[in-house]
Amino acid sequence: MTSVDHALQLAVILQVEGPLRVSDAAERLGVARSTAHRLLSMLVYRDFAVQDENRCYAAGPVLALAARSHSRVSLLRQVAMPFVESLATRLDESANLMVLFGDHMRFIGTVEGKRVLRVGSREGSVFPAHLVSGGKAIPAELPAEELEAIYAPQAWAGREQERPSLKTLREELQGIPAAGFALNVEATEAGVTAVGRVVHTDDDDLRAAVSVSMPSTRFSTEVLGSVVRGLTMTTAGIERAFARKVAAENATL
Repeated sequence: MTSVDHALQLAVILQVEGPLRVSDAAERLGVARSTAHRLLSMLVYRDFAVQDENRCYAAGPVLALAARSHSRVSLLRQVAMPFVESLATRLDESANLMVLFGDHMRFIGTVEGKRVLRVGSREGSVFPAHLVSGGKAIPAELPAEELEAIYAPQAWAGREQERPSLKTLREELQGIPAAGFALNVEATEAGVTAVGRVVHTDDDDLRAAVSVSMPSTRFSTEVLGSVVRGLTMTTAGIERAFARKVAAENATL
């Protein structure tokens, strides 16, 4: 089961973030290079991955997504993770980077806190956007027509029981932009509370957020204040660094 889990994690990374080398795969999974090589080779054999002339592995036909989506998500992760790590260290709680895909949030990076009682890594996990803190923060800023399109009945065909009431969702999201953060109080897991804030990228195809998750027993009004301040500093730093990186890349084109 561990091997299956590792293979699926690699497939997600290739699909969402783009190409990586064997050494990168080994580091992300915390396994030996030989193990990472075997996993990637099997993904190639099953058309989940391809290997290019530079010995990098990329998403194969089964996982094909737009190249632009690959590069932007990968670039965001590269820029953002040092800030996410700093946030986790400052608060000694787990911090996450996530991106919106349709009506779900995909966690593309987690740095765990160091306390014995902490929230574990969510990297690679996918949750309904309307339940997680970062997922609430993003739809709260979307134009009304875009929010309606995401939660239109036809978009949820076959999973009608999972579709939230758009009226109730609008009411829940109403105060989030002014507050600058969103809360997930045990909506996705009992005993876990998370606070999320949007990362603005000036790219409508890349909607992201950072969250801090902690055991609910440690959450309080005082803690919320320090978390929001940390998130504000972190997202501002990511936004500036990402804008500079994109500008530098565009200048070389």
